[in-house]
Amino acid sequence: MAESPFFAPSTLPYQLPPFAEIKEEHYLPAFERGMAEQLREVDAIVADPAPPTFANTVEALERSGQILERTAIVFFSVAASHATDAIREIEKEVAPRLTKHGDAIHLNRALYARLKQVTTDDPEEAWLLEKYRVDFVRAGADLSEAEQERLRELNEELATLGTAFSQNLLAATTASALVAEDAKELDGLSETALKAIEKDGKYVLPLLNFTNQPALAELTDRETRRRLYGLSTGRAPENFGLAVKMAALRAERAALLGYPNHAAYTVADQTAKTTDAVEEMLGKLVGPAVANARREAEALSEQAGFPIEPWDWSFYAEKVRKARYDFDSSELRPYFELDRVLRDGVFHAAGELYGLRFAERDDLRGYHPDVRVFEVSDADGSELGLFVFDPYARPTKRGGAWMNNLVDQSHLFGRLPVVMNNLNITKPAEGPTLLTFDEVNTAFHEFGHALHGLFSDVRFPRVSGTAVPRDFVEYPSQVNEMWATWPSILANFARHHETGEPAPAELVEKMQAAEKFNQGFATVEYLAATLLDWAWHKLAPGETVEDAEAFEAAALERAGIAFELVRPRYRTNYFAHVFSSSVGYSAGYYSYIWSEVLDADSVEWFKENGGLVRANGDHFRSTLLSVGGAKDALEAFRAFRGRDPRIEPLLERRGLV
Repeated sequence: MAESPFFAPSTLPYQLPPFAEIKEEHYLPAFERGMAEQLREVDAIVADPAPPTFANTVEALERSGQILERTAIVFFSVAASHATDAIREIEKEVAPRLTKHGDAIHLNRALYARLKQVTTDDPEEAWLLEKYRVDFVRAGADLSEAEQERLRELNEELATLGTAFSQNLLAATTASALVAEDAKELDGLSETALKAIEKDGKYVLPLLNFTNQPALAELTDRETRRRLYGLSTGRAPENFGLAVKMAALRAERAALLGYPNHAAYTVADQTAKTTDAVEEMLGKLVGPAVANARREAEALSEQAGFPIEPWDWSFYAEKVRKARYDFDSSELRPYFELDRVLRDGVFHAAGELYGLRFAERDDLRGYHPDVRVFEVSDADGSELGLFVFDPYARPTKRGGAWMNNLVDQSHLFGRLPVVMNNLNITKPAEGPTLLTFDEVNTAFHEFGHALHGLFSDVRFPRVSGTAVPRDFVEYPSQVNEMWATWPSILANFARHHETGEPAPAELVEKMQAAEKFNQGFATVEYLAATLLDWAWHKLAPGETVEDAEAFEAAALERAGIAFELVRPRYRTNYFAHVFSSSVGYSAGYYSYIWSEVLDADSVEWFKENGGLVRANGDHFRSTLLSVGGAKDALEAFRAFRGRDPRIEPLLERRGLV
């Protein structure tokens, strides 16, 4: 291990991790050496006889743990995107050890005492100092020895359970794929789609990580739809028990830290600040959304000629959409070829708005052959960073879409950012990759996160890029979705994959006219998941749940969101956002709609000020995207918007006024 690629900074451009050199056997020794080295560095900070200063305490902490950081950032990226059996075994072993390591730092009384003595007149330093103090307090630095010992036990057990939940879900999602012996069972799917899922004379339709599978909109056989829906909602039943345990442990931990429940603990460090603020916002949406969904259900049952079931919704929604707007979403698919969407859509919009340029680097590689690397240049031609793109689904990849940093921007280390987007598009057996509009929208959304990371212009890695409150982080990415349907951008990428002809104007107009259709379903599906997350994490310490599925039903009923035809976007057993160890949305799934309030208001600002022009992009970049977590998030919003956010644009967007 003397030559481990993690023991020194990468020599590749922008310090891109040297994936070609990294082997699975490198990870565990690098984790062990990285943790040991950081603890020695912390001991040196504590032992420093000089009075505590920002430089010898806070900045020294920022500089510590470089081997561990390099190892963890690569390992958890790979664990999410290409988790082999060996990677999963390492994750099981290392997750609780990393939690224990974090506690060893945050519960170090001598280190915390030094932090409390540091003073600085520099505003950027003062902000970071306060972030560290809050981190330590929220991690239990003020607790007694006995309380800290119990906290360590809770954290370690939660890490173990979260890893088990995540790994159960990955395995179950693969195992629960719908298997059809005869292609007739899958009538409605395109020939291309059928070829992509044909294996050994059978057809294996994989699940995506949410309740309502996209194929439900196309499958004509009602029994096949019922089977697919049942497989989706019933996967990983063993995760119900894990969720019950995790919710109870989180409630106990919150109480230990002085909060009435885990939700209160979570939001205290977010822009929402209080559970009342979250509940007030959600309360404005539930009634109108359910009423809207019920009206939609009546129209669908009328179209079907019988009372529909949940697995019928998407199929008949497409029929109503076609009848009402003369629009069939599948007609647009030939105009959304992946590479054109990326280059002539996502990248083109960033070029128009921010002046960015992209050049593919075939000489740089990722952890899988599907991964592509692009060098990003700023408007003046200077280097900005790297964008890494992994578009395709595979059995070793978790569901959903996400962005992560492979290298954090930081002036302290002189590092430019390396950011990554993961999607879960089905890879065709042959020919072009044609996307649904939802997949196009997701590509723009995730690239909004990438821009947040690429534009980071901060001194310290702790506040780099997307290191902002969880209920703010989705906001810039949601704003970037607006460019997917901006006329000049759409016209640039929506071209037929064979002829190059632009998508017919009338078809685009129909799509845009149909955008608010089915918003009742979309909003109820999301709010149901949000309120389910909230219910689990408002449990009081000691409050027990005997039957997780009964708890689900009762929680949705109490919240006024129970509607038998629209299940939560994620049920408890596959709610990876809140129960997986790899993400941190517990009691925070509300963040998407909270961020959308800011997003809808910002989209209104762009439209009022001329839309896709450099001046608008430069303003958004300088006031908000570039500052990362180096200032208060809502202050950054006010600097951009000129006032506090308003909810009315969101209500209008979702058809809830």
